[in-house]
Amino acid sequence: MVILAVMGVLLAGAGEVWQTTARRERERELLFVGLQYRNAILAYRNHTPGAAKEYPRSFADLLEDKRFPYTMRHLRRIYRDPITNSTQWGLVMAGDRIVGVYSLSQEAPLKQDNFPAGLATFAGRGSYREWVFAGS
Repeated sequence: MVILAVMGVLLAGAGEVWQTTARRERERELLFVGLQYRNAILAYRNHTPGAAKEYPRSFADLLEDKRFPYTMRHLRRIYRDPITNSTQWGLVMAGDRIVGVYSLSQEAPLKQDNFPAGLATFAGRGSYREWVFAGS
């Protein structure tokens, strides 16, 4: 009976470690995906023909930029939000143009510091919604 109780405690502890590890991996993936969106939005803006730079109206513009004689692709595919497991993202808009994205999750992140360059503002944030991937 004691052995079963000890095994139960060990399995519960292992389950917690696994959940934390899986959540940290989803956070790393969110950082990767968010940067993919940010870089694609900036690439779209920077490749705008002419002097007046503009942001995309939709994710479709990032997948197939038809402003040129040939199709330019700034994003390979529409990525899922690894935290919510949805293709729906919060959008930072300037008028009818997308300037950034963020997760719709209100969960508190495990990661609170030591962010990659350019993401230092994510430190100490209370939810994934506050991790805004927008260009400058």
